[in-house]
Amino acid sequence: MVAGSASTFFFAAAALPSGWYPSGRQMPDLSTPKAVYEVGCQNCHAADGRGVDLSTVAFDTPLPDFTDCSFASREPDVDWFTIIHQGGPSRGFDQSMPAYNEAFSDEQIEMAVAYLRTFCTDRRWPRGDLNLPRPLYTEKAYPEDEFVFTLDTATDNPGAVVGEFLYEKRVGPLGQIEVKVPVALQQVDVDGAWAGGLSDIEVGYKHTLAHSLEKGAIFSAGVAALLPTGDADRDLGKGTTVVEPFAAAGFILPSDGFIHLFGGAELSTDTEKAAHEAIWRAVVGKTFTAGRFGRSFSPMLEVLGTNEFAEERTENFLDLVPQVQVSLNTRQHVLANFGVRIPVTETEGRSARVVFYLLWDWFDGGFFEGW
Repeated sequence: MVAGSASTFFFAAAALPSGWYPSGRQMPDLSTPKAVYEVGCQNCHAADGRGVDLSTVAFDTPLPDFTDCSFASREPDVDWFTIIHQGGPSRGFDQSMPAYNEAFSDEQIEMAVAYLRTFCTDRRWPRGDLNLPRPLYTEKAYPEDEFVFTLDTATDNPGAVVGEFLYEKRVGPLGQIEVKVPVALQQVDVDGAWAGGLSDIEVGYKHTLAHSLEKGAIFSAGVAALLPTGDADRDLGKGTTVVEPFAAAGFILPSDGFIHLFGGAELSTDTEKAAHEAIWRAVVGKTFTAGRFGRSFSPMLEVLGTNEFAEERTENFLDLVPQVQVSLNTRQHVLANFGVRIPVTETEGRSARVVFYLLWDWFDGGFFEGW
């Protein structure tokens, strides 16, 4: 995915085709990141990375400001590399950004990316390489600007369908607010009658505590509140407010692998209506790419653990969720994930559930852009 005010993400510069340097003149030194930037990028993006006046170039596409950390920090190096190597259309952007694969070697393009990264000098902003693929259930450590619609349906009879609308908004370099609005539809009897409505709305805040690209790790903590907006008598909510403190971590593994870890609790304000719960989750996955620069596929195995502390006994629930996330468009800011939630313990009355989400990283552009 390409970051922000996404329609303005261009390294745009005049193309440098094979044989671009005049014969008889000494080739410039391209052995350092700064030298590569000066030769290939500076004519359009300026020495300070803020972009030249558009009146001085042969196109009218707005140029980005690489010193703006909110824009420049969000995406992984591979997306920056792809656009320089293959040109703007390779990620659904304008052809004003040419392909440099014939002018520069892969190593020189990597140096250009490294130099572009230096324009953001506020190291509080986590790098986009730590923004790992999103599982179906587990909260990520990375702060996001996303909209996610999730559909969760039971496979038994009577059935149930839950649709959840999730809005996430980044706050500064480290924070994120989120709002979840679930709508449930329950089959109330085996004869086929259904009833539905709004379930319990959740609001929360997440804050990044530490991150290191060199160590390939990011850690966050947060708190959410589950509000009793659903009708508990119709099994559409818990009937009481539940406070949910949590911590999350993400780790980069070799060969495009990754791990998510999550731990938290659901603390009920009325244990007669809802019991306290301890929650832990773990995810392991790996990203594959169709060709060198194509569609991404991220199969994952998610493990969900819940310990419910009822008055008479503690119930331990364990579920497995095999799944795969797929990028849908060229810009890769619209993704889908499909999986199956399979009960492993406490299986009585709990059937497998089919789960799907559609994710739109709205900071990277409109939903219909970049296809």
